[in-house]
Amino acid sequence: MTDEDADESPTRPRQGPLNGLRVVDFSGMVAGGFATMTLADFGADVVAVEHPDSGDPIRDWGPFDPESGMSLWWKALGRGKRCVTCDLSTAEGRALALDLVETADVVVENFRPGTMERWNLSYEDLRAVNEAVVMVRISGYGQTGPRAAQPGFGTVAEAMSGFAHVNGFPDREPLLPPIPLADMAAGHYAVQAAMFALFEREVGPDGDGSGEGQVIDVSLYESLFRMFPGDVEAYDRLGEVRERRGNHHSNAAPRNVYEATDGYVALSASAQSIFENLAETVGHPELVEDERFATNDARVEHADELDAYIAPYIAERTVAEAVADLGAGDAVVAPVYDVSDVFADAQYAARDTLVSVTDEDVGEITTHGVVPRLTRTPGSVERLGPRRGQHNDTVYGDELGLETAVLADLREQGVI
Repeated sequence: MTDEDADESPTRPRQGPLNGLRVVDFSGMVAGGFATMTLADFGADVVAVEHPDSGDPIRDWGPFDPESGMSLWWKALGRGKRCVTCDLSTAEGRALALDLVETADVVVENFRPGTMERWNLSYEDLRAVNEAVVMVRISGYGQTGPRAAQPGFGTVAEAMSGFAHVNGFPDREPLLPPIPLADMAAGHYAVQAAMFALFEREVGPDGDGSGEGQVIDVSLYESLFRMFPGDVEAYDRLGEVRERRGNHHSNAAPRNVYEATDGYVALSASAQSIFENLAETVGHPELVEDERFATNDARVEHADELDAYIAPYIAERTVAEAVADLGAGDAVVAPVYDVSDVFADAQYAARDTLVSVTDEDVGEITTHGVVPRLTRTPGSVERLGPRRGQHNDTVYGDELGLETAVLADLREQGVI
């Protein structure tokens, strides 16, 4: 056994709407990891396959738990999964991979296009052992097109999708997001598409289902670009290109972040009745009759002028006072939180948006609750990310039937 191999840790019986679904996860990094984490949250049996020497690069992302030294990023993205190691580039590793795929419903990979083919693990190879398997392929630019073979992390997707161009303030450079936004968007689309394909396989238009799998091609740049409804049509018909507006919105005003005495408040009051109440609350009822602010379209055009009336009112109050006063007038208003505020908030607590899990490596720790919520078959967080190769014996030995001596030989060869 390697240093990171360990006995199977006890867990509760799996639950959730995907209980019985088998997923083999050849992916690494964020997009594929987030997709398969979501499937695991809802009960799927996810077997994550990592290289025996290096593993998922997310394991090297900080911050790290001060006691165990393990990546908290990995603990989050690897939750609910079982981990095995396998060198897919070897003949023995390929054979193990195909053995795993034989009983899988879904396979997820996010290598550069052509990599799986080079290892003789193409969709055709997978289909030869399991014609019902759904193969989800995640990459920067997709499996086709002139950029397909190029490396494509979320950063370039956020640039090419148009997101960076519209994000930030007009007098500053384009702004990349502080989270892996393109990866997370692609992960969501990957989960949706897998469910679409499984529905067609099991149910289909006639209720019997085709019984066949298919390939799902998810690109990072398209996943984020798809989140700009109206922009394509506006450019096609009007030649309009959306520009950076800071916290203002092209279709709603007032809408901004305002500074209070002890923090910031986010406010939206674009509906006419709400704006009229807001004008009264901030002490300027005359704004309702001002032609610059008489309609939402007019307010959008004169957003900076409108903010000059709202900002001083909020600047004289604490966040709590501003939220209470403006909320009493039915404005859509909330404090701008950091994560410490989230931990203290009653709304988060009431909905179990944060949950406590006992992990064998880091002990009791708080993690995200499962989103979204299902009333009858909710998902759950059973465990956080396991150690590399932790479930080799269980998966390869107990489930695939490899003998102890064979497993020892594969370890000696560096295959697992």
